[in-house]
Amino acid sequence: MDLLYVYGIVPTALDMTGAPDGVEDASVSLVRAGDLAALVSRVDADAYAPERLEQATADVSWLGARAAAHDRVLTWASDRGPVAPLPIFSLFVDRPRVEAMLRDRAEVLARTLARVGAGREYALRVYRLDDALRDALGTLSPEIGALERDAAAASPGQRYLLQKKLETARKSELRRVGLAVAREVHAAASAEALAAVLDPVAAPQGGTDTLVLQAAYLVAPASLDAFRAALTDADRRYAGRGFRFEFTGPWPPYHFVRDGADAPDASDPVGAP
Repeated sequence: MDLLYVYGIVPTALDMTGAPDGVEDASVSLVRAGDLAALVSRVDADAYAPERLEQATADVSWLGARAAAHDRVLTWASDRGPVAPLPIFSLFVDRPRVEAMLRDRAEVLARTLARVGAGREYALRVYRLDDALRDALGTLSPEIGALERDAAAASPGQRYLLQKKLETARKSELRRVGLAVAREVHAAASAEALAAVLDPVAAPQGGTDTLVLQAAYLVAPASLDAFRAALTDADRRYAGRGFRFEFTGPWPPYHFVRDGADAPDASDPVGAP
């Protein structure tokens, strides 16, 4: 027995010529219902049974290969038109169940495709490099700049006390400046985007590179040059003063369908025939 693995939702008119293979190197096809279609592959029901999946997903290499295949299909589709991604391992027992999902959620899915089809997703990460930022902190913090000037002009005895005060102030200013730069960069990028989503930033785990911004932006083609210019300007101002920028994309619009009212419902897609 097979299951249908569903990658995402696309317009029914999508031309499947040149579609890549999906999970398990299976071919990818469309299940259509009205103006909507689901990108699907057939997979073995035993191999993708819930208990087997729970065990298999603990294997990072196994999971990574399927995640790459999932993304490969969605990226191919998003290069050709709007696509609403479903979560990895969205499984349906048969074709009628997929068709029913498309019919039942036709209105919200059409609205989702119209929204995400207006742009492409781009991702941005900004890291605070503490060693480099500490050296440049006086140019970004008036408080630190003033203390550094006072310490440089002070007598040896006063200089020692000012340097102790400076070290204490630097610790708090590193965090404050990092947050201020993250907010500034995010505001500048968001101004050129149709929508923006902030991902949680994990607490620092040691080391000298601290993630201060992790965000995704839905950018219209007409705004892409302005969006890139905003990030280039931020990189020019801060890359040499204690910050590192990572910009990637375009991606399928993962961030702009998930956890929303218009996201396809894959909460419990496997059921009894």
